[in-house]
Formats: sequence, structure tokens, C-alpha cells
Amino acid sequence: MSLTGFSTVPEVLSYLNDSSTKLYFDKKIDYSKEQNTPYLNHTCLRIKNPIKSIPFYTEILGFHLIETKKFPQWKFDLYFLSLNKDLTADDVFNTDGILELTHNYGTEDDESYEINNGNDESKGRGFGHICLTTFDIEALEAKLISQGVEFKKKLTDGRQKDICFIYDPDRYWIELVCYGNRPNYESENEPLITKSIGNQFNHTMIRVKNPVKSLSFYINVLGMSLLEFKHHPNANFTVYFLAYPQVKNSEKLPRRAREGILELTHNWGTENDADFAYHNGNTEPQGYGHTCVTFSDAAKVCAQIEDVYGDKINWAPKWNKGGMKNIAFIQDADGYKVEIVNKKGV
Repeated sequence: MSLTGFSTVPEVLSYLNDSSTKLYFDKKIDYSKEQNTPYLNHTCLRIKNPIKSIPFYTEILGFHLIETKKFPQWKFDLYFLSLNKDLTADDVFNTDGILELTHNYGTEDDESYEINNGNDESKGRGFGHICLTTFDIEALEAKLISQGVEFKKKLTDGRQKDICFIYDPDRYWIELVCYGNRPNYESENEPLITKSIGNQFNHTMIRVKNPVKSLSFYINVLGMSLLEFKHHPNANFTVYFLAYPQVKNSEKLPRRAREGILELTHNWGTENDADFAYHNGNTEPQGYGHTCVTFSDAAKVCAQIEDVYGDKINWAPKWNKGGMKNIAFIQDADGYKVEIVNKKGV
């Protein structure tokens, strides 16, 4: 079912909580006894060449390389980056706003190898983009133009004049959005931000086939909250924003100034097409990898999910069943992977 008839978050939640609504993920797991609030910790993207990608994210976009994990036995390396320069390797899994770049050895030397950025119909659409938010979008755009960054959309292009998109070295889309001095802050029921708090790795967007099924997964299985949503009837799609409670700032920040947010995009009508499916990034050709949720006791969380949902949940792999221990991967309604890890790390 489409949720286009609803205009407020309480209406959507009431529908999802109604006993007459047929939900595949119909049981809400209680994480209220979690010692600390979970984090939507990181998003993983595969890259072709770290010599190109790491400088782009660090020197152009201002990320800091927090830790590098090398796994020569499996022929890949992981690079963990954050816009928070104060983080150390000990903090990697105990925060949000982390970007994980995965390099599989040898791709940099293969001229025919191309990353699937999730937006090419010929390779399979699914993952959409990551989004950075900034106080002064015009200043950021000017800086990136001066650095020779390739734009998919500049501020002056198209209907939306307050966002732009750039490409990274693998042609992943990166959305840039303003959180400062927004003229419509009152209508959006947000506080007015008049001072920069720095750039934020705000959200990751993935496309979903059925919003009812996907929302029930992230809310009932993983314990996220629906922050807001917006219908775009002129283009026949709706975007839904989910997150865990904010813990890093004592002052409640508006959605655009936060980190650790998941955006689900529903293109109307896909839910009615039995043969329709999105590319999850992990079948060939690969690109997007996963999102990651961290808990104080990830093993207990996985056991809870198994106890409540049994065979309804697809694991790839279950907790401690893969080559890497103290880790699990769960698949959402569209087959996208979500990593589950302890906050203290792997």
C-alpha cells in the first residue's frame, strides 16, 4: 500500500500500529532497556581506487580518516572516515556519521571495472546517495567549483534551488543541503540556525519498493523512529526520514543539522508490481554495501530479533557465523544489508 493519503507522522504510525493493518514485520522489539541509545553508525560504499577516493573525501569534502582496517586474508581494506576531527579509532563504532569505504584488492588495476553507483538503470538502481549538510550552501558550492569538482546539479539547475549534487571518483551521488538560516524554518517546525556547527554527514538514501513493509522493518525490527516525510506529487515519490534519538548534542537539532539519518525513497506504484525489485548493491555489479547499526550488546539484539521473527528475517550471516566474528548482517524488506555490531567494535 502507498501512504500518500497521510500527511503527518502520527497518522502513519497509527496506521502501522493498527491491528487491522497487515504488516510483514508486525512485532515491535523493545530496545528500551538498551544501556545506551543505538547508533546508525555508518554507511559502506565500495570504491575502485583508494588513491583517488580517500583524497577526494579528505581534501575536498573535509572528512578525516579515523582508522584503516586491513584484511589481506580476504583481499580487502576498510577506511573509516568522519567529519568529526576529534574522533579516534576507539570511537569508530560508538558514534554516528561514519563513512566506510571498502576497497577490494586489484580493482584499481582493472580498466574494465566500474562501480555500480545505484542510479544507472543498466546496472540496477537501488542506493541513491549520501548527503552532506552545511551552514552556507552557496559558499560550499563555490569552493567545490573552484576545486574542479564535477556537479550533477548546481544550485541554479532544476526546480529545487537550495540543493546540489556532486559526483565522487566512482560517480556516487553526493547531495549537498543547507541547514543554516532557512527562510521556511517556521513552516517546517524547526529552530532557526544562525551559526555554523560545521558540515554534517546527514543521511543515506536508498530506494524502497513498499514503504509500509520497509518502515515496519526499520521501526519494529531495528527500533528506529520516523522523523518526518514529504510527498512530491509532481514527481510521484515520497521520502521518509528515520533515525535513533539524538544523543550527541544537548540542544535538539533540526533534521537537516543531524547525522545518522536514513532516507527511504518510494517511487509510487512500485509496490503494486509483483516483478519489481531494486538492486541491493551486493549482487553484481556491486557498489553500495550496507548501513550499520551499533548496540551496547549486539549479540543480545540479534537473539531478540531471532526469537521474535524466526525465519521471517534473512541473515547474511547470523551473529558469529561468518569469517569475521562479533558481527551479523540482516537484510531489510528490499534485500539491503544492515550490519549489526557492538559499540566497542569488532
